[in-house]
Amino acid sequence: MDNGASRSNLFSGDTDNVIFTFSKIMDFKKLYNKAWYSVFSNPSNFARIIALFLADMAREIYSQITHSLRDVKPRINRGIVYIPTRAATNVFMREINTSTLIGDMMIGDVDVAYSTYLGYDEIAHHSGVRDSDAWIALRQMDRQIKHLIDANNYSPRDYQFVIQSDHGQTNGATFTQRYGETFEDFVKSLLLEDMTVFAKMDSNDDHFVADYTPFARKERKIKKEEKEAQELSDSDVIVLASGNLAMIYLTQWSQRLTYEELNSYFPELIPGIINNEYVGFILVNSAEHGDLAIGRNGTYYLDSGRIDGENPLLGFGDNIVRHLKRTSSFEHTPDILVNSFYDENADEVCAFEELVGSHGGAGGDQSKPFILYPSSWNVSDDDIIGAESIYKLLKENLEELKS
Repeated sequence: MDNGASRSNLFSGDTDNVIFTFSKIMDFKKLYNKAWYSVFSNPSNFARIIALFLADMAREIYSQITHSLRDVKPRINRGIVYIPTRAATNVFMREINTSTLIGDMMIGDVDVAYSTYLGYDEIAHHSGVRDSDAWIALRQMDRQIKHLIDANNYSPRDYQFVIQSDHGQTNGATFTQRYGETFEDFVKSLLLEDMTVFAKMDSNDDHFVADYTPFARKERKIKKEEKEAQELSDSDVIVLASGNLAMIYLTQWSQRLTYEELNSYFPELIPGIINNEYVGFILVNSAEHGDLAIGRNGTYYLDSGRIDGENPLLGFGDNIVRHLKRTSSFEHTPDILVNSFYDENADEVCAFEELVGSHGGAGGDQSKPFILYPSSWNVSDDDIIGAESIYKLLKENLEELKS
């Protein structure tokens, strides 16, 4: 907000200098600013972007065919619509990001620019983190970073670069592929027959696939939201998913139900979930014992640190207890939070949405983000844990630069 710019992000950070920023995508006045000059100043630049766009579509078609012929496992049905979507995120937005950022640097008016390169994220979700598609996307992203650093040699002021990922991804076949039915249907089977369930088992809003259609968005999005709002209001249960994390809300109660209440009202629900071989643990709150992480063969009492039976959080990272207690403190924490199993030997989880590579829960490399920052920065040797710590690190060093 302080003389900054947003390029291809979910949120603007309160700046008005935005390009392809999702929270302001319907403000057509903000689709163009002087940074665009760097895209169109070279007559061949736009033609080059179109050529790269078509080449990436061809690469995706080839990938889908070869994955099918080779019977690559795990894999999902990526479909026709995904072909231009991949090219849009991996090529068009990537090239626009780099060109407009170089434009910002050449003009030199912007103090801070924040930009998201989301092509790798999309491709790893659909092809998997171990697939050649993902490695190609990373190499292409690496070249974009080199372009930016090279441009710094010609900019009227010296810019510093920070490269960070907000998460990793973990591979694995989905819950539906492993169990033979969706998690939504599995939950339904554990409830009373007359209970209605609303489920949204994808988090694509986070990475633009389902909703990044700004010109068709107005009428279609309104109708979709009205239909969902009606279904939500009529539902007794809401089931949501983000990667290998699922959330279950019992909407007949305004408050979060305790572990004891859940067992009293729905005696088959918790036992059924934790005994599923593809579930690692659940998080619930007990009136008697506080926060509980419960697995098939053991319970972790998060408030006291006591463990009965096997530790259900073993292998989910050194900070998992801290993260679960923080999550449980939120106002709208679900009645039951479900995390899939994690196979440490295969380094795999199973997503509750239909994605081969996933993030959102715990287990594997999805919990391992990184930040690459200038060596001159003042950064503590302490572990950097959580988004708040990254925010503090960035803000403190930004203030130091401005002073």
